[in-house]
Amino acid sequence: LGDVYKRQGLEGEAAALAAVRRSRAQLAAMRSAQVDLLAAIAAGGDTFTPDRRLHQEIAAATCNAHFVELLNVLGAALIPRARINTPALAPSGRLEYLGMVHTEHGSIVNAIANRDPEAARAAMRTHLSNSRDRLRRAQQAAAL
Repeated sequence: LGDVYKRQGLEGEAAALAAVRRSRAQLAAMRSAQVDLLAAIAAGGDTFTPDRRLHQEIAAATCNAHFVELLNVLGAALIPRARINTPALAPSGRLEYLGMVHTEHGSIVNAIANRDPEAARAAMRTHLSNSRDRLRRAQQAAAL
């Protein structure tokens, strides 16, 4: 639970800064990561890598190396799917679980594209809260 709050602080602010500072190329890199995630979902492949890449692209779009460094150091350890295959455990099923992740990412990227820092911060916080809740439900289903 503590990891989610760390991520919300770090990545919420990163999303807000990215909305203000991002370049067209950085936005294109975020969109590319979204496309790669969608392709991985459809192919049944590795979704962790494009998911993490999107979060890294958002950090890069802050134009502050400290966000990138922090996410690189803490990122994989703070993403539960790096340790637990939550989509496979999800009561709703893999496709629905990952579809929600993709939709939430879309809200974040759209807010960044619209240069709306408050909406970007809120969308990231919502995504991370929902991720925490999905993880809990997956763990509960696995325990049954």
